[in-house]
Amino acid sequence: MIIDEFNRIHNYLRISITDNCNLRCFYCMPEEDYEFTPTSRLMQAHEIEALAKIFVSQGVNKIRLTGGEPLVRKDAAAIILALSKLPVTLTLTTNGTRLHEFTGILEEANVRSLNISLDTLKAEKFQLVTRRNQFDQVMKNIELLLKKDFHVKLNVVVMSGLNDNEINDFIEWTKFTPVHVRFIEFMPFSGNRWTSNKVFTMQQMLDVIEEKYSFIRLKDEVHDTAKKYMVPGHAGTFAIISTMSANFCGDCNRIRLTADGKMKNCLFSKDEIDLLTALREGREILPLIHSGIQKKAKELGGQFTPDFELIHAEDIHNRSMITIGG
Repeated sequence: MIIDEFNRIHNYLRISITDNCNLRCFYCMPEEDYEFTPTSRLMQAHEIEALAKIFVSQGVNKIRLTGGEPLVRKDAAAIILALSKLPVTLTLTTNGTRLHEFTGILEEANVRSLNISLDTLKAEKFQLVTRRNQFDQVMKNIELLLKKDFHVKLNVVVMSGLNDNEINDFIEWTKFTPVHVRFIEFMPFSGNRWTSNKVFTMQQMLDVIEEKYSFIRLKDEVHDTAKKYMVPGHAGTFAIISTMSANFCGDCNRIRLTADGKMKNCLFSKDEIDLLTALREGREILPLIHSGIQKKAKELGGQFTPDFELIHAEDIHNRSMITIGG
């Protein structure tokens, strides 16, 4: 097992397979003309599989593929199918633009649940946030997945003054549509122009929802990052990921592997372990994994405190979200 000094068992691996993306969301990608990592420095498909097998040998039983946008990688299908043969629950996070090309592959790989990033239900605002005109395609693909009985989770990064006025539009969507909407507090990363006054907190979200709907708290599963709720009678549900105002670090079971093969023991950690170079040089990987997890901070990567209003984003040493993989 992979255990840190706070006795947290890590059995969930998030693998970024690319830092490339066909959208340009400002909170994820620092700039329009972003310089992507050269292919030679990315993990190759066989290297992803090799590293995944090492983690699985240590008790990892869930793998999530992320990016960038994982489905823009040319060998994404091969990677998905290879990892599906491991004894894990396999899933992915996507922007949804290319899902119509991959439903068959996902079904073959027995991927039945996936997360789709969607911050607005308005086409014009979608283009403002993503800098691309792909709203209709994403909505069609969500409908396609629901028809094929996939469990669809929608990741909505809520930002004060941008889309906080759409929270109840998403709740209304769950009335007849079996989607699981996850509202996410805006988090600080390199280049994403984060300021504390853009954070719309969990309590603020609940207050907004309560103005229109009565809802009940659902039971959380072990290691859940999202606090789940349901409006009685609605086909779907909603949840809130309160990283900034009420973190859930005490029960963390996540490890992250970036597209260039660096292990991060926390989304906010500044230190990384270069597993890819070690793999290519034939060095032992397990000692690196365990030593990296042993250095994991108690909360928030050791970089800031739960009092997010005192955070100065320029003092945080980290990557941009797109190079971490979420």
